[in-house]
Amino acid sequence: MTNHPTPARGGFGRYFVTLGRQWRRAVEQALAPAGLTDATWAPLIHLAEGGDGISQTELAARLALDGSTLVRLLDLLEGRGLVERRPDPADRRARRILLTAAGRDEVARLRRLLDRIEAELLADLDDAALDEMLRHLSRIEARIAHRLAVGQE
Repeated sequence: MTNHPTPARGGFGRYFVTLGRQWRRAVEQALAPAGLTDATWAPLIHLAEGGDGISQTELAARLALDGSTLVRLLDLLEGRGLVERRPDPADRRARRILLTAAGRDEVARLRRLLDRIEAELLADLDDAALDEMLRHLSRIEARIAHRLAVGQE
């Protein structure tokens, strides 16, 4: 007996990827007047949400960026006075990334803008529906993380 995927299962991945791209474009469009892009706001949010002072390598992994791309991005953010790179006291070759005061101010502005666009995009979903959706997405995320980790061994 052949096991055929249901329409929902057969199209989920493509739909999810398309939705992610559309979400990203909507956010980019909303942030563009403020001079922000996904490349500039994502690292700031990651640093603000528990990553301030992490290594460049760890930040690159969290953002799914290669090291050279992150270096160029950090050059831009450092040039704007939003982050600073400090030597890692435990490893002279490594650098720690920290938000500056201006970077923390920028994160506050970003959060207001992101909250506004997210509220608009999720307007017709109640908290219970969002909580349920997040539970399911977290399960998928954990499965993907496990699969990727096993693939690296």
